[in-house]
Amino acid sequence: MLEVGTPAPDFAVPDQDGKVVTMESLRGHWVALWWYPMASTPG
Repeated sequence: MLEVGTPAPDFAVPDQDGKVVTMESLRGHWVALWWYPMASTPG
């Protein structure tokens, strides 16, 4: 788990349109990330 204030690690994920977004491309901007840990899992 990351400590508060730790810079986010680099990542590359597709957005809602399939375009790849990287952490590097977002540096210097405010970013809010959220995910659903139980999405795509049974039960």
